[in-house]
Amino acid sequence: MTETNATRSSDAPVFPAGRYGHRRAPRRRRPWLSALLAIALLAVLGLAATRLYRQYGDPTYDAQVITYTDITDSRLRLVFRVTVPAGGSAICAVRARSRDGAEVAREEVRVDAPPGERQPVVEHQLTTTAEAMIGEVLRCRAAD
Repeated sequence: MTETNATRSSDAPVFPAGRYGHRRAPRRRRPWLSALLAIALLAVLGLAATRLYRQYGDPTYDAQVITYTDITDSRLRLVFRVTVPAGGSAICAVRARSRDGAEVAREEVRVDAPPGERQPVVEHQLTTTAEAMIGEVLRCRAAD
């Protein structure tokens, strides 16, 4: 014999009385707490982004390769322009790569701008371990 639910009017489950304890009242929502946590998270992320930008993203030290010439099996002449604060100094990491992309030279070059000048042009000769195909300036930062 099968049982029918003729007396039950809703689809909500029915629990035996006293077996599962009592139901909790729905908790009061606190939208201001969520908003406060979101604002605090945004403030922390903003502070972290500002600090990282100041440490790694200073746009006042920018470099552009003008040319690379005199390529042999053991050297490459790299000419580049560096943007620094007026009369300031920078340290630039330069490298040379071979045709297959392998790094064949890497050096750090100190760049000192004459007083009042912001974009000194630097000519540097890299000593390579094999024939280079390209010379690059990887990054420039403030001189220590």
